[in-house]
Amino acid sequence: MKKYSVYILALAALMTGSCQKDKLTPAPATHIPDFKIFDNPERVGNLLNGVYSIAKGGAFLGGKMLVANDVRGEDFTNITSNSVTLNLAWRMTSNGTSQEVLETWSRGYRSINNANVFIDGMTAKGSQVVGEANGKKFIAEAKFIRALSYFYLLQLYARPYWDDNGKKLGLVIYTEGHTSLGDYNRARSTVAETYAQILKDLNEAEAALPAAVAGAPASITHATASAAVALKTRVYLYMGNYPKVIEEANKIVSAAAPFVSPQGYQLNADVTKVFAVDAKSVTKESIFSFPFTSNPGDFPETQTQLGQYFNAEFMMDTTGIGIYSDASWKVDTDARRKFIRKADGTKLYFWNKFSTGSPYTDWVPVIRYAEILLNLAEAKARISGVDAQAVALLNAVRNRSDATVTYTTGSFADGPALLAAIAKEKHIEFIGEGMRGMEITRLGIPFPAKAGGIATVPAASNKYIWPISADELVYNKLCVDNL
Repeated sequence: MKKYSVYILALAALMTGSCQKDKLTPAPATHIPDFKIFDNPERVGNLLNGVYSIAKGGAFLGGKMLVANDVRGEDFTNITSNSVTLNLAWRMTSNGTSQEVLETWSRGYRSINNANVFIDGMTAKGSQVVGEANGKKFIAEAKFIRALSYFYLLQLYARPYWDDNGKKLGLVIYTEGHTSLGDYNRARSTVAETYAQILKDLNEAEAALPAAVAGAPASITHATASAAVALKTRVYLYMGNYPKVIEEANKIVSAAAPFVSPQGYQLNADVTKVFAVDAKSVTKESIFSFPFTSNPGDFPETQTQLGQYFNAEFMMDTTGIGIYSDASWKVDTDARRKFIRKADGTKLYFWNKFSTGSPYTDWVPVIRYAEILLNLAEAKARISGVDAQAVALLNAVRNRSDATVTYTTGSFADGPALLAAIAKEKHIEFIGEGMRGMEITRLGIPFPAKAGGIATVPAASNKYIWPISADELVYNKLCVDNL
């Protein structure tokens, strides 16, 4: 029987032209082989799939990037003391030569460069091969992936937007493809300039992408106009631009409960069914996910898988520090507690949201409708205080998992109290999905102390974000490190 695969066709094309020369002369992170093979529609389609394949690699958005963001927070404890499995990230002691710092930077810029090479090739020839309409759509998909890649890198390697209103150093921005060794020295742009590039890509992507069909695999595994809008709600939230969060969210969120969007997005009735999905069990809650199959090369690399990390490398913190011990997250009535797995014969508890074992083919949820509801709720509360729609949006997410809790506007003394409840809901809802570390830095709160003598990391500390990859500093003489 033929196995379902979304991106696997691209892998052979992506590997064509690779060589062993890089083992003799190290290449900068932005170098990839020349993929300008835009000879026919099928090959162009494979190359577009390759844009997704590189981004979803286990060492980037298909695994390790998300794990790193989660374990920097307070909800997990490393049980291996292995630097390969993000022990330094958990201990908040990563440095410029740490594997996760080098690897995440390299894989992220490989994803960006792959998108750039594809866009260049489409502009030069590919659009003539596939036709103008398809050409615009394919370029828009690559811009979405480029924006997504820049966004995630920005959260780890640059100061949050609130620090000097985006004037701190951001990322090195490339919008042109590099297909051979060369002089790619370029200074870092500011955080604000990096966000501007992300939004430019997303606005252009929204204009050229098709509308989503909620619940359809193709609308979940490939960029759509709705996915671009959804990601913009996150981007504007991280910039503190709450009116724009509301403007974008209103495109895909209905005005009143049960908040079924015009595109058909809605919360799945059973939160436990949102995960461990494949092409036959996707939900209308999924806006954009990276798929995996058991086909060779189409599942995460060793020691990068979400399921492996959260089921073996990190246990849930049960010392009273992490959200596990929060009394408001009810043990007996909240369905999300079902994701907690107690290891047989031990006192260890693991997070089993991604439950499919080796080779770990659980789809990686990048954007879910639940996030958009909470993003909108927060933006409304920040502007209007105890806002009735914000409370209803919060209720939608909490009631889906715990029907015993229903908030009213009277439940909150003031706007900050409502914002605290929204933040906690997001904390619980997205455990294991790479949100916690990013939310801590976005909100400007300290990284909490952890069991084992790991001290609190205040927002002003140089440990609050990662240093720039030491490899980048060697090859790009205009790039400077974080202080």
